[in-house]
Amino acid sequence: MLVGLRELAVAAQVAGRGLGAFNVIHLEHATAFARAAERAGLPVVLQISENAVKYHGALEPICQATLAVARAAAVPVVVHLDHAEDTELVRRAVDLGVTSVMYDGSKLPDAENRRATQVMVEFCHAAGVDVEAELGEVGGKNGVHDPGARTSPRDAAEFVRDTGVDLLAVAVGSSHAMTTRDARLDDGLIRAINAAVPVPLVLHGSSGVSDAGMQAAIAAGMTKINVSTHLNKVFTDSVRGTLAGNPALVDSRKWLAPARAAVEDEAFRLLRLYVQRSRGGDTP
Repeated sequence: MLVGLRELAVAAQVAGRGLGAFNVIHLEHATAFARAAERAGLPVVLQISENAVKYHGALEPICQATLAVARAAAVPVVVHLDHAEDTELVRRAVDLGVTSVMYDGSKLPDAENRRATQVMVEFCHAAGVDVEAELGEVGGKNGVHDPGARTSPRDAAEFVRDTGVDLLAVAVGSSHAMTTRDARLDDGLIRAINAAVPVPLVLHGSSGVSDAGMQAAIAAGMTKINVSTHLNKVFTDSVRGTLAGNPALVDSRKWLAPARAAVEDEAFRLLRLYVQRSRGGDTP
C-alpha cells in the first residue's frame, strides 16, 4: 500500500526503530525491496534519485513502475524522490504521485538553501507530500565535502524552524558511495541533534556503516536509514558470479533473477536489523 513518509518516520522514531530506505535504479530493485518488506512485515521506503532519473532519461517510466509496485504491496511503502536539486523534477514527481521528496539544496549558500527549501515545502505540503532536506552535506556525493563534515545541532534546529521540513538528513560521519563498511559515526552528535530538532533524522551514506554501527546510530536517534551502494554491490556480485559460472547464458532473466533474490534477502536482513535493539537483542 502506498503511504506517506512522515507518519511512518514519526512512528519509528517514537518506537526507537529504524526505517529502511532503499534506492531503486531499475524495476528489479523495486520488486526485491517490496518483497523483502512483505517478508519482514515492515514498512519500506523506495527511493528514486535524480541520478537514477538521468540514467533512465525521464522520471515517468521508473516512477510509475515503482508506484505500481508500492500500491500492490501488502505492507506500507513510501515512494520517495531522493536528492533532487532540480525544483522542476520535484514538481513532476509530485504530479506523478510520489508521497515524499528530498529536496537537496545543500550545495547552495545557506540563506538561499533555506528560502528554496521553504518554497518546496509549501508546494509539497499543499499537495499532501512530505519533505526531507539535508543540512551539512554528507561526504562522497559529487566530491563536495569529505566525511569530516558535521551538522551543528543549533543550525539543524534553526533550519527545521525556518523551512518546515518533515525530516532532516544530517552529516555525522557517513559518506556516500562507500564500498567498505568502516565509517565511524558520531553517536554523541546524533543524540545532540535528535534532542535539538522536532523531526525524525535521516542518515545518508549508510552503506559504509557496520551492522553494529547502524544499531548504535538508531539507538542514538537516527530514524530513516538510506542504503544504495551496499545493495548495488550485492546485486552486482551475484550477476558476476552467475555469468562467470554460466558463460553461455544469453537470457537476461537467468542472471537478473538470482541478483534480485540476493538483494531481497539482504534488504530483508537489513529491515530486521533496523528494528532490533542496539545490543543485539530480539526484535521488540
